[in-house]
Amino acid sequence: MIKQRIRRIESILSRCDQFQCTKPPPRRVQTIQDLLDLLEEQVEAVRAAPWTGTLDKARAIAALAAVARKAIEAGVHAARIEMLETVLKLRKEQNKP
Repeated sequence: MIKQRIRRIESILSRCDQFQCTKPPPRRVQTIQDLLDLLEEQVEAVRAAPWTGTLDKARAIAALAAVARKAIEAGVHAARIEMLETVLKLRKEQNKP
């Protein structure tokens, strides 16, 4: 019984080592799309993690989804502000004598 548990723990640890050795290189997040790509990558990493339980995975994915939602909202707001600035500049130019 104990030998089986030890073998199971060793196999889990060896899988953990594999995931730690294959870390992706660091990348710069400059745009909202970069952030969303990074979050998508992290969600897939959480899903693939063999040593975490279902509840822990669900919590991590929920937190990542909340960040993604806020990033999407920020992107929408930034696009609207840019559009409004463009319209206001055009109006200002049209009203000049």
